[in-house]
Amino acid sequence: MKRYRHGLVLGKFYPPHAGHHHLVRTARDRCDRLTVLVCAASVESIPLDARTAWMSEVHPDVRVVGAVDDIPVDLTDPAVWDAHMAVFRSAVPERVDAVFTSEAYGEELARRFRADSVCVDPERTVFPVSGTAVRNDPVGCWDFLEPPVRAALARRVVVLGAESTGTTTLAEALAAHYRSRGGVWSRTAAVPEYGREYSERKLAALRAEQPGAVWSDVRFAGDDFPLIARRQTERENAAARIGSPVLICDTDAFATTVWHERYLGGRHEEVARIAAAGRGDLWLLTDHEGVPFEDDGLRDGEHLRPWMTARFAGELTRTGRRFVTVTGPHHQRLATAVAAVDELIAEGWHFAAPLPARGGDAPVPEFR
Repeated sequence: MKRYRHGLVLGKFYPPHAGHHHLVRTARDRCDRLTVLVCAASVESIPLDARTAWMSEVHPDVRVVGAVDDIPVDLTDPAVWDAHMAVFRSAVPERVDAVFTSEAYGEELARRFRADSVCVDPERTVFPVSGTAVRNDPVGCWDFLEPPVRAALARRVVVLGAESTGTTTLAEALAAHYRSRGGVWSRTAAVPEYGREYSERKLAALRAEQPGAVWSDVRFAGDDFPLIARRQTERENAAARIGSPVLICDTDAFATTVWHERYLGGRHEEVARIAAAGRGDLWLLTDHEGVPFEDDGLRDGEHLRPWMTARFAGELTRTGRRFVTVTGPHHQRLATAVAAVDELIAEGWHFAAPLPARGGDAPVPEFR
């Protein structure tokens, strides 16, 4: 089998999937050096820098470069080919010895690079998936996606509420409901509340100095809440990489902004910044009405529950977040939550269509 000094894999990777990665790994094994060129059109809804980052993470032993290519696709027009090649050559100016593709256009692309054409699994028998299939049905293609893409596509549902309003109970029950569906859903996770773990350690540290200390003796400082927000976000992102198409989160960085108000008053700019940079698709607000207050040793704010519920609702509304307030007994809350999440999933993922191909009924080629 012939070996090459410098190989090229070119694609839009919108989004990258197992077939793309098989192509890259095959090319890498046959080349001393391999360049992966990610080409994105401005109309597409996944940014170029995200795609290049994903490909770099999955393939750290190859060079990944990106280029914006807004030229219409027409494989029958030499002038259009010339325009595309100008983009490709600008991004990869050095000599290319072999072009690896799984598409019919590979021969012409290689000819224009004055390189060998190597076709890899054109029938997609190794991994029966395509970028179009992923965009049309991410759930059905979930097992063909690598962790960074799953993390980006997973629908994130946040359960939040005042003290002792059943947030953890609901988050765990909701995750269990989706796990019971089996298949890719069996990996649905509930990300626990880091703030509670942090609070337990804070109380334990105080009791090491003052054995009789109780929760009301604990004092928070301004730097506690940014740390809680960062750790919560890190755990959420890690869980999304290995989970199902939906991730359940027991609170998030946004909720931490209200908890900061509760303990220290006012707004913390760093916590707000972390919350603004975070991701979420649906928030489920657990109402305090009808839920007995249970003091588990880390609670002392029964009188603050109406205020907190109102603050959560007010901030969710002010920031334009999609939310549903769940009320009533547990079974009713769970039913409301499931209905809201099912509605979110049914709406789909709404990828912008790539630029259409010209020159007949040929599908849009993968380099676009």
